[in-house]
Amino acid sequence: MFKIYTKTGDKGGTSLIGGVRVPKSHIRIESYGTIDELNSYLGMVNDLCQNAEISEDLREIQDRLFTIGSVLATNPDKEVKMKLPDLHETDVTWLEHRIDKMNETLPEMRSFILPGGNLASSTCHVARCVCRRAERICVGMQEQNEYIPTIVIQYLNRLSDYLFVLGRYISHINNAPEIPWRARL
Repeated sequence: MFKIYTKTGDKGGTSLIGGVRVPKSHIRIESYGTIDELNSYLGMVNDLCQNAEISEDLREIQDRLFTIGSVLATNPDKEVKMKLPDLHETDVTWLEHRIDKMNETLPEMRSFILPGGNLASSTCHVARCVCRRAERICVGMQEQNEYIPTIVIQYLNRLSDYLFVLGRYISHINNAPEIPWRARL
C-alpha cells in the first residue's frame, strides 16, 4: 500500500526530481508550491462557476500547471530517467485565443474594476493574484541563475491575463455588475 507520508521532510528538506535534496525554503520549492496553490484555486473556481465550457478550459489549464510544476520540481543539473511533459508555444496561443473569445462578449473596460461580482469571479481574481506571484517567483529564479524555461514565464504571464478576463466573463454571464474603481480625490 502506498503511504502518503515518508517522514523524509521532517527536518525541513525535500528532494527535487532527480534526487537532489534542498531545503523546503528553496526558491524552486516555493515556485512549484505556488503553482500548486494556483491549481487549487482554479479547482475552486471550476466548482463555483459550474459552466461546462469554462470547466473544460480550466481542466486544460490545470493539466498545464501540473506540467509546469514538474518542470519547476526538476533539478536542471541532473539527468532524469522518467519522461516529463513539456510546455509548448501552442499552450500560450491557446490562452490568447480563449482571452479573445471571451473579450468578444464583454463590455469595453473604461476604468479599473474592483475584483468581485460573485464568488466564482472573486475566486478567479484571487487565482490571478496567485498566478502573478508564481510569475514573480519564476522571474526571481532567473535572477538567481536557476534554470527555468522562458516558456514557463510567458505562459504564467498570459494565464494571469486569461484569469483577469475570465473573472470579468464569469461576472458577465451571471449578470453580476462590474464595480469601477473611483479614485478618492
